[in-house]
Amino acid sequence: MRIERELYLDRLVDRMHNGMVKVITGIRRCGKSFLLFQLFKDYLSSQGVDNEHIIRVSLDSEESEDLLDRKKLGAHVRNRILDDSQYYLFIDEIQMVDGFEKVLNSLLKITNLDIYVTGSNSRFLSTDILTEFRGRGDEVRVFPLSFSEFCSAFDGSTEDAWKEYSLYGGLPQILLQKREEQKAAFLKNIFKKVYIDDIVGRNHLKGDEAIDALCSVIASAVGSLTSPSKLSKTFASRGVKGVTDKTVNAYISYMEESFLVSKAMRYDVKGRKYIGSPCKFYYCDAGLRNAGLNFRQYEETHLMENIIYNELLVRGFSVDVGIVQYMAKNADGKVVRVTNEVDFVANLGSKRYYIQSAFAIPDKEKMQQEQDSLLHISDSFKKIIVTLKDSPPWHNEKGVLIMNVFDFLLKRNSLEM
Repeated sequence: MRIERELYLDRLVDRMHNGMVKVITGIRRCGKSFLLFQLFKDYLSSQGVDNEHIIRVSLDSEESEDLLDRKKLGAHVRNRILDDSQYYLFIDEIQMVDGFEKVLNSLLKITNLDIYVTGSNSRFLSTDILTEFRGRGDEVRVFPLSFSEFCSAFDGSTEDAWKEYSLYGGLPQILLQKREEQKAAFLKNIFKKVYIDDIVGRNHLKGDEAIDALCSVIASAVGSLTSPSKLSKTFASRGVKGVTDKTVNAYISYMEESFLVSKAMRYDVKGRKYIGSPCKFYYCDAGLRNAGLNFRQYEETHLMENIIYNELLVRGFSVDVGIVQYMAKNADGKVVRVTNEVDFVANLGSKRYYIQSAFAIPDKEKMQQEQDSLLHISDSFKKIIVTLKDSPPWHNEKGVLIMNVFDFLLKRNSLEM
């Protein structure tokens, strides 16, 4: 099975020979190595680059064990450069090398070497290390398969693909599992043995009980406002002692560093400012979210919202939760301040979209509820409601664009309709 991942390949091609280290990040098993060692390598070959000018190092393989020493890694690369023509360096899982920023900075001085590395956590993209790169680190974030990519390899209808994707997610290997029990077992095993154990080991935690429980709590709360203090109270109510809000905050940061979850901050649309806690968390993959709950809570409404959020990230948007405040009359006729929410405020350069995820809009009352916050935003940016119902996109009498989730996910220019 070969899925081309054209979006990410184009991003790598656009960054060729820019004098920077191209850092390919993303959760483990999302396809970073395949993108670099297969798809990008094949592209270079199609452009006439021979194998001798592509230096490949997989640091998580046994034959590369000696190269975990940064000095030996640097010497290995330099010994492979035999002439003045262009060379390309691929290094998989660069974070396994202590002090890797030093060897990369040194290799950047080789003028005929274009450098590409992968990594499975964001810690090595911290401010301090980017300073060490002297502004010469260029990140390409890779996500699990988007719904569009998933459909390109799925044998069945769009509706069947949606049921499969919203339950088992988009890790590429899930498409190789034929039976439901195999898919569920694969996801539960990788969730525990790769992601949780990786977080525990990398951050020297005493055990995995608390982080495991936190993953489940956040999975249950996808699409809901939450905070470390609220989460710590949840632990206390379940009889788990000693998990303070400070501990929860630290554990959440570990989950974010592993790309397992992403945080959506609240943004006051009219006040044009960010609001602190609480915020929302979304899983990087619907299947991992469900595996974190042992597949006990398949909530299509929340999963659709999570999938829409991830799609916006894939397309390069920064995504916040919008807060809209205005004055209105309550049931008693009194004028009161009303605070409503816009699920997503998506920004990319000069573009902005306000997006609501509405699983179904069965009547006028529900339509009014979903569009109320949108209609109290006075700027001219597009307002959109995404539903599950499979009907053509249309604009209602208020100018709000209504589209189904399949059009939104499958058409790259869907926000421009």
